Amino acid sequence: EGQLVESGGGLVQAGGSLRLSCAASGFPWNDYSIGWFRQAPGKEREGVSCISNSDGTTYYSDSLKARFTISSDNAKKTVYLQIDSLKPEDTAVYYCAATWGIPSLYSRAFDYWGQGTQVTVSS
Repeated sequence: EGQLVESGGGLVQAGGSLRLSCAASGFPWNDYSIGWFRQAPGKEREGVSCISNSDGTTYYSDSLKARFTISSDNAKKTVYLQIDSLKPEDTAVYYCAATWGIPSLYSRAFDYWGQGTQVTVSS
């Protein structure tokens, strides 16, 4: 059974940066892509970014790609999401998830989900 564990969230002032981590286990790493999603209170979950574990191909939400950077460490089976120039509207629970095959930003394509990490940005 696949498992994903997020970490790195917290309270940060607007303009600051955070790096979220997603540690994966229990599934064949190279066969999957890892995505980041976020859900703010009262809003639908939205896809942020996704990276292929096999070749490093990355996808980003067009509205977020300027401030978000996804990367991975295959040896550690960990995916990172760097968020710069944080804004109060970035406040949300951030989830990582795994999908078999090519990267995607559609949440229904994902098989395994982490428990989420809270990011709160103060103004």
